[in-house]
Amino acid sequence: MDRNSVQWRGYIPAITTPFTKEGELDCESLRKLLSWLNREGMHGVITAGTQGEWFTLSFEEKRYLLETVSSELRGKCTIIAGCNGYTAAEVIRNSELAQGFGFDGILLSAPPYMKLTDNEIYEFYAEVSGEISLPICVYNWPPGTNVDMSLELLQKLAELDKVVAIKNSTPDQRHFLNVFYALKDKVRVFGIPMSDLGITLVQQDNADGMMGAGAILGRDHPDFFNAIWAGDIETARIIAKKDTTLMQAWFNSDYTGKFGSAQAIFKEALNQQGLPGGYPRSPILPLDERGVDEVRKTLLAVGRLPNEEL
Repeated sequence: MDRNSVQWRGYIPAITTPFTKEGELDCESLRKLLSWLNREGMHGVITAGTQGEWFTLSFEEKRYLLETVSSELRGKCTIIAGCNGYTAAEVIRNSELAQGFGFDGILLSAPPYMKLTDNEIYEFYAEVSGEISLPICVYNWPPGTNVDMSLELLQKLAELDKVVAIKNSTPDQRHFLNVFYALKDKVRVFGIPMSDLGITLVQQDNADGMMGAGAILGRDHPDFFNAIWAGDIETARIIAKKDTTLMQAWFNSDYTGKFGSAQAIFKEALNQQGLPGGYPRSPILPLDERGVDEVRKTLLAVGRLPNEEL
């Protein structure tokens, strides 16, 4: 397999998992969220990823999530399953579940907490690649794994049979670009910023897109890429400004939240727009009063709340 084995491109958000205040999976809100994402024209979705709080989900809850996403969105857009785990055996089990529900591929980071060596990370992915059938998107996620994968490691991983893409969430722009230009013809590289740089990468280098989070701006997110593909650069720049406003207000340079966990921020932003964000699950807490106000001010600034609230 390689980049040509899949047709993944555009804006593919890692979606939130709605929970009730008591911490139960909110099945009704999940279906409403999926329906909204489809109406807003997402090019794909990632379920049970970092923003989906995979680390709090039981295997049976993952089964329900994947089954529901498959029934709602399969055939309508790309569907990718977050299959993270602490061992290759756990990842393989999750991947088999995703395959059974017709997912297009899996998103996989190095195991969190451990801060593995390059060789340990490579062997982890190699074991998974040798045992599953679905395409793999390698997820470089330094805040969660304590490792910013080097170009040399990512080059080795790109040679594994099932690896077709990289979601490169490094905060180091130079490193991102080095990886992009070294591997863009071998695998699809996601993480293209919504900025003039991103516009240039899509126009000149046929960059694939962004695996973002939350889809807070609704159809503006996929329309950033739709506009570039259509040659409407002015619209792309207007959307990029909104996304930059949001990211700078809510997140630090390493993509961690400024006033709460990212999952809580995204869910609050959905809820304030009348969308089914739901509650985060413990140990993640809902935002405090200050955080709620910060989200409201930003949503007003980017035009996501009614003008009468200004």
